[in-house]
Amino acid sequence: MDERVRDHAEVIVDHSTGIEADDNVLLEIPPAAQDLAEAIAELVGARGATLYTAYGNNPHRNDPITRNYLQGAETDEVETPEHQRELYKTTDVVIFVRGERNVTEWQSVSPSVHAAYQQAFEPLMGELLDGRSCATQYPTASFAQLAEMSTDAYEDFVWDAINKDWDAQREHQAQLVELLDGASEIRIQSGDTTDIRASIDGMPAANDYGERNLPGGEVYTAPVVDSIEGQVLFDIPIYHEGREIENAHLTFEDGEVIAHDADRGTDVLAEILETDPGARRVGELGFGMNRDIDRFTHNILFDEKMGDTIHLALGHAYEWTVGENRKQNESAVHVDLIVDMSENARIEIDGELVQQNGYYVFEDGFEL
Repeated sequence: MDERVRDHAEVIVDHSTGIEADDNVLLEIPPAAQDLAEAIAELVGARGATLYTAYGNNPHRNDPITRNYLQGAETDEVETPEHQRELYKTTDVVIFVRGERNVTEWQSVSPSVHAAYQQAFEPLMGELLDGRSCATQYPTASFAQLAEMSTDAYEDFVWDAINKDWDAQREHQAQLVELLDGASEIRIQSGDTTDIRASIDGMPAANDYGERNLPGGEVYTAPVVDSIEGQVLFDIPIYHEGREIENAHLTFEDGEVIAHDADRGTDVLAEILETDPGARRVGELGFGMNRDIDRFTHNILFDEKMGDTIHLALGHAYEWTVGENRKQNESAVHVDLIVDMSENARIEIDGELVQQNGYYVFEDGFEL
């Protein structure tokens, strides 16, 4: 077994989830990640925990079993899988591993059925977020193809981003958390296509250093739900459920998307925005800070953490980023859209310049 697989398993078990004796652990993992499953299982057993493995299904995994289920279902027949919710309720730690053989497996699923499935699955996501969980990636050939990389190069890329010093990353990112906490307003500009303002007054910032998501490498918060004003060009494409959105352009007024367009995937973008009222508002403002992720790979688990970027997520806001007496944006979707901040770009917090061309004021590359 590749030693990087063992290292990956150790990061999951020891750092991301902190598995201990008597924990009930659920491992949802695709067949292509068999060696990672074996490495995780060995460590779980050594720590005296109980393991249950499953192929698993959720709206973000392009597996053929769930595809066939949804192809056979009508929109009004897709209901919350209560038995799966009960499984999550009685589980201490849930580990999700992505690594499907075909990342476009769900292209044949009706958008309306897919949207219904997302909404039906939302209560289960609440159960997961209340507990200890970690989502991560295994480097399969299908994801390498999506990233336009050789399999060997993609393996290097994935494990360089995952098997790293997370304590050092946490300390580095804590400097941005300190700038955001207690701030009132943020302004983000990139070229002449992105200029938005938002209130972050009373909204806590979170430091993602490889716990719930692996790789980690971002700081994020939620904007005050009705505060975003301006326009954004998301110049890094995203791959949403097997379909690409390229150069999405959104205009905000009173925190809501009032106009949208894209060079490619306009229909996909429209489907997202029409999911429910909360899908037209932003639930997350994030700052990518993992510089081992140095290229776009059509995989949001990595792309949103890419150094020199920011992202806005349409839809659901995480409750730990919503301050007391502030409204939480709720939605069945949480879709991240990314802006390259490496050139002709700046971020101001309460009128003070804190990022210029991708580098923060506390980094060596920062220049006025």
